[in-house]
Order: sequence, then C-alpha cells, then structure tokens
Amino acid sequence: LVAARRLPDEVKTCLEQMPATAHPMDVLRTGCSVLGTLEPELVDNVRMTKEHEDVIRIGERLTGSFGPMICYWYHFHQSGERLDIESYLEDDDSLSQVFLKLLFKSAAKPDALHNKVVDTSYILYAEHDFAASTFASRVTASTMSDVYSCISTAIGTLRGNLHGGANEAVMHFLEDLNNEQEAADMVNSKLSKKEVIMGFGHRIYKNGDPRNAVFKDLSHQLSQKPEGKPHLYAISQHIEGMMENLKGMYANADFYAASAYHQVGIPTYLFTPLFVVARTSGWIAHIVEQRSQNRIIRPSSAYIGPAERDLPSGGFVKSKL
Repeated sequence: LVAARRLPDEVKTCLEQMPATAHPMDVLRTGCSVLGTLEPELVDNVRMTKEHEDVIRIGERLTGSFGPMICYWYHFHQSGERLDIESYLEDDDSLSQVFLKLLFKSAAKPDALHNKVVDTSYILYAEHDFAASTFASRVTASTMSDVYSCISTAIGTLRGNLHGGANEAVMHFLEDLNNEQEAADMVNSKLSKKEVIMGFGHRIYKNGDPRNAVFKDLSHQLSQKPEGKPHLYAISQHIEGMMENLKGMYANADFYAASAYHQVGIPTYLFTPLFVVARTSGWIAHIVEQRSQNRIIRPSSAYIGPAERDLPSGGFVKSKL
C-alpha cells in the first residue's frame, strides 16, 4: 500500500483539469478510469477465471491511491497547490493516517481519536454482502470486463444518496438545526409530508444496524473533546429517539457516521469518498468470487404492458422471414 499511494503524473494532470464544482465521487470514478488506461488489466477470459493475483494487486493499488487522489484534487481546487504527497507521509502510516495527513497537510501523526474514527469506518464499511454497488460491480464482472470497469461501475452506484451518499445527506439535514426543538419541528414536518429522513432504516437490519452503536460511541467521544460539538450529538440523539418512537425506525451506520466525520473536520462532500476507500476491498473480493464461477448476470423481465395489438393495415412491407 505504500507504493500504491503514489499517483502518476498523468493522473495528477487529469485531477487538475477536473472542475472544482465536480462531485468528489465523479473525481474518483474518473481517476479510477484514468489509472486503468495507464496500468491496464490484461483481459483474458480463461486466465481471469483461474488467476486472481492481478485483480488483488489492482485492488491494493486503488485502495492505496483513492485517498491521495481525492486529497490532491481537493487541495488543488481549494488553493491551487499541487500536493506533495510523500512529503507528509511515512512508510508505517495506515490508510486512515494517510487520508488525515493529506487532508490537513500535516506530517504529524493525526489525533488518536480522529484516526480511530476513520480507521473504524474503513473496517465497518469494507464489505456488506450484495449492496447495490457490490451487485453492480458483479454484473460488470460477469461480462468479463476489466477490474477498473467493475470498480468504476461500483463507484457510480455508490454515489447515489440512497446508498453511499446517505451520510452526506444526513449531515446536510443536521447542519441547519441549532437545538433539539428545531430538530423535533423538522422531523415532524418531514414526517407529516411523508418525506424521507436519511440515516434511518435498512434493507437488511430491520431491528437496528449493529454498526450504528460503534459510530454513535465515536460521535459521543468526539463531542466530549474541547473542540467537539456536544449540541450536534444531542440533536442527533434526539432525532434518533423520535424516529424510534414515532416510526419504529432505527438509525443505520450512516446516521452517526455523519456527525463523527464532521467533528473530525472532514468536509461533508468528502464523506462518501471515504466509503470508496473502505469498500474497494469488498468489491474486489466479490469480483474474484464472481469470476471464479462466472455466469453472465442477465435477469429476465416480466412484460406487464398492453396486450398484443394488430398493426394498422396497409403501408407496411411484410417480412420475408
């Protein structure tokens, strides 16, 4: 992973050419594709089903480079600075330390709790069965496309706020609330209009997401620090209680991840790229599994439209078949 975090000059140039207004997930999706043109995977159907070393190597390359990639783009468009990545890093830096050092442009080891938040999120978000992005990557893999195409597919799917973008949506919701009363009024207003409140409910965890307790504890610990935001944690806790009591819905991993990331100082629009760094390992594992016993994923559809109708007579050439 130390070698994997180094970005080719061609990738840096592309990152500089992308607009400051681009969504960071679009930046990573494009960066992945560019790297795939520079360090391509050899597509050989027989070899790809039996040998997986190249896929794993590319997975390590992407996992190591996504953090530096988004930080390089971020700083260039914030200040025009071309981030000297290696000047801030040491060989024993973990993935979480690499991200925090580059984000804050500091060669010092990050705050231990801040590092624990990012490191823990990488663990909790690493793999989660057939989530939308994982399934999308397996569909692409089933066509025997290259691994960069599979990961680009996954990133594009994760971008949606019903999947990876949920923690960003949670933070946008929370940041306008100043106290628990405002939170209660907003929740009641949204529920009365049957609007979705992001960060609650899960397709798998009907009785509560076990990852939520971990993020909640981290958010609480951060709120107790001198620079923490206890009001943000209190508001989050109040909303969580309301949703349980009024709707029987439980917070998922994204709900407290939002306030935890925010208290670390991570810009809201960089929340989902952290998900990419974490989930790449899971995507790669699924791609390997798909290739090992591959059949193209091609679901059938059930037509429920109008019944068969006769064409109007005249003016049509009858087929010779």
